[in-house]
Amino acid sequence: MPIVKKIRSLLKAEDGTILVFWGVSFAVLFGIIALSFDVGRVSATRSELQSYADHVALAAAGELDGNADSITRAISAASTLISDTQTYGNGANALSGSANYGLTFYSSLPPSDTASVAGGLTTVPADAIYTRVEVIPQSVDLTFSAAFSALTGNAGVNNNATAVAVAGYTQYACDITPLMFCLPDPSFSADDNIGDMILLRSGGNGAAWGPGDFGFLDPMGFHIDGAGPCSGLNGANLTKCLIGAENNITQCFAQRGVDTEPGQKVGIENAAFNVRFDIYAASMNSKKNNINYQPAPNVIKGRVPQGGGSCIGNNSDPSPDTVGLPQDDCFGAGTCSRIGDGNWALGRANYVATNYAGIDPHPAASTRYEYYKAEIAAAGGGGSSTDILIGLAETGRPMCSSNQSMDPKRRVVIAAGIDCTANPINGSETNVPVQEFVEIFITEPVGSDTASPPTFDFWVEIIGSAGGGGGSNGSSGIFHDVVQLYR
Repeated sequence: MPIVKKIRSLLKAEDGTILVFWGVSFAVLFGIIALSFDVGRVSATRSELQSYADHVALAAAGELDGNADSITRAISAASTLISDTQTYGNGANALSGSANYGLTFYSSLPPSDTASVAGGLTTVPADAIYTRVEVIPQSVDLTFSAAFSALTGNAGVNNNATAVAVAGYTQYACDITPLMFCLPDPSFSADDNIGDMILLRSGGNGAAWGPGDFGFLDPMGFHIDGAGPCSGLNGANLTKCLIGAENNITQCFAQRGVDTEPGQKVGIENAAFNVRFDIYAASMNSKKNNINYQPAPNVIKGRVPQGGGSCIGNNSDPSPDTVGLPQDDCFGAGTCSRIGDGNWALGRANYVATNYAGIDPHPAASTRYEYYKAEIAAAGGGGSSTDILIGLAETGRPMCSSNQSMDPKRRVVIAAGIDCTANPINGSETNVPVQEFVEIFITEPVGSDTASPPTFDFWVEIIGSAGGGGGSNGSSGIFHDVVQLYR
């Protein structure tokens, strides 16, 4: 039959078979491309959200310094400092503000990165070290994936995108003096008070401390540098070293809060601080030629050895023709008590008249610390044998010690500034949050009265904050703020 023959011929024919193969292949290929487009949009959205989560977590963590308002500041920083965008998720493209994420705080993290962090959840600012950010999920429209699912009956691509990040804040302090003081007020900022003078006075025993009172940190909380001058020391010898020695005192250590030490270090604190002025009194008398306790390159102080000689020990006399750097004028006028205003114009005039015969060699120096450094530089820098003051009872260079520090920061210390209103100090306290580490310049030797126990007066000028921006360095110490992602 002709029809039967045609059917048999058609069944045997191979012409055009490749078109069927290519048709099926193109359908599969275009399907894969379409799916890849959808998968790529979801992946891009997740990457955008993860970047946003990372930045929000870092911004919030940077405020977790343990102070009473740290969580409040962290929430504000996360909400106001960080903005980003997402491209494919449904809803607004802009990412900014707390409506886009959830923020929680933690005192600790588990050892495993995959374990739940719930056990460390806290709402206490002093305990909050870490913050966790979870971005509100975004859904991505998947046109091609939906069509593929409908045709094949298979589940489509997961179109939900979110992100989680955990960040934390740590303070690292190195080579700092174990000194703390109560800030003038809770809103105090060192950088806003550069050049102002503070009379730090030793805090009372058993009574709450007020603004300007100073005390000491527990040296047992310090990690002593094994290669430094304080290695192997303990008790009073360790305290003297931590206060008076130069360079490589302590290793860097994580410093969340500080431990304060009760009582006064009679015969130790003033003597240890005063080696910077070429004064070797009481327990520091044997350190005069010890390079670890060398004085600053500028020791002008308005004091000379009693009875002549080159060394000031337990007693001294006023200099007959030199004076030390002055206090703020308001102290002499009686218009300020413990906190100055940085105005030392009258005192400066007297300093110049006495030490420089009325001709100011450093008119551009505005603060006492700048003037002190200018005097060193004009005489050849630290380590030079050139006198700073010519033909006077003081040369400005050390005369007792056979050594001299090369570093002008020898008369600079970093002290832990504490809000003693929010964190009352009554002696021995643990884990006290530091509002700010403050860099201070010692303007004159530490003095004491004849009471028992004595009251110590510690006159300092504020240089600025020691925290942030990589910290400060030199013989006064090094301080770092470290904010990092943990998950």
